[in-house]
Amino acid sequence: VGSVQTMTLRDTGLFTGSLYPKSQFIVAPKIAGRLEKLFVKIGDPVKKDQLIAVLENDEYLQQVDQARAELEVAKANFQESRSSLEIAGREFERAKTLRQKKIASESELDAAEAQLTSQEAKHKVAAAQVAQKEAALKAAQVRLAYTQIRASWENGEDTRVVGERFVDEGTMLAPNTSIVSVLDIRALTGVIYVIERDYSKVRIGQQASVSTDAFPGKTFLGRVVRVAPMLKETSREA
Repeated sequence: VGSVQTMTLRDTGLFTGSLYPKSQFIVAPKIAGRLEKLFVKIGDPVKKDQLIAVLENDEYLQQVDQARAELEVAKANFQESRSSLEIAGREFERAKTLRQKKIASESELDAAEAQLTSQEAKHKVAAAQVAQKEAALKAAQVRLAYTQIRASWENGEDTRVVGERFVDEGTMLAPNTSIVSVLDIRALTGVIYVIERDYSKVRIGQQASVSTDAFPGKTFLGRVVRVAPMLKETSREA
């Protein structure tokens, strides 16, 4: 038996869950090749656009050299076609002048005009081939640049850390093969599951305290930022 008192009643729940980084992504190559150098290890800090790894680039260097040589050939053909076009143009003008003076025949004028038309077409083809070879060179240079693998992200902190390392130097990699994972751990997100009975008690903005076996006896403060809008049918958890 005791006297009636006024006090605050707290409905406290104890839940288990997992901690996840604020964001994470996998660094992977866009092209195939042998991993020649890997410059980071697990736990190393990584800055934005930092060079992470290098693929063997001999094949891609050869492709750039070949594309550059083919471009030079196309440019030479273009110069030759322009010279031929100029000659054909002068011949046509000469034939037209001679025809006006009744010196050249109509068939000679037609032949000069046909030759000019032919050279104009060849000149357009040569110009298109130059553009094509320039594009091929740029593509080869882009593929060569892909042998330099960097960690890049748009938003967030300028420094993150390496979470996992999936391959070693010397490994043959296919495109999109995972090399390392990069994490932003300046803020962590705790994901917990609550049963249907407790779901209605969880509100966005509620304060929460988090403890982990990694830091025994230490409590971290947090708050609820998201609540799943549905329950899993099999476990009746959200």
